[in-house]
Amino acid sequence: MLAAAVLLLVALVLRLEQRRSPARGAVVADAVRTPGVLNPDVTQATIRSTICVSGWTRTIRPPVDYTNALKVKQMRLYGETGALSGYQEDHLISLELGGHPTDPRNLWPEPYPRASAVDQIENELNARVCDGSLSLRDAQEKESALKHDRG
Repeated sequence: MLAAAVLLLVALVLRLEQRRSPARGAVVADAVRTPGVLNPDVTQATIRSTICVSGWTRTIRPPVDYTNALKVKQMRLYGETGALSGYQEDHLISLELGGHPTDPRNLWPEPYPRASAVDQIENELNARVCDGSLSLRDAQEKESALKHDRG
């Protein structure tokens, strides 16, 4: 009876730890290397002329040669050795939520397929900011927590 209770307790602890920890092999954004940096042009007062305008992010997205060169450096810093094509140089605070487009402290190598899944979350947060159901600051905090905690 005692052995069964101990096993149950161990199983519960492991399950809780599994929920708190990122998935095995997940790459999470490092809070020191990639704390996130905001675009000073995007504030709650300017969202109607910036992030809530369809196509606006295309006007500020950094060139691929810049992000690819940064990806090579940052993958080394993060200890990632996979193929470059297996990663997206992602904005910690996405352009859709007012992240700085080129500051290296707002970019990190996020592996696929997680990068694609997170893109959907970014779009959902942007929609909520633009419809007024979530403040810009709250959306930025949610995104930062997601990427620092779960990748």
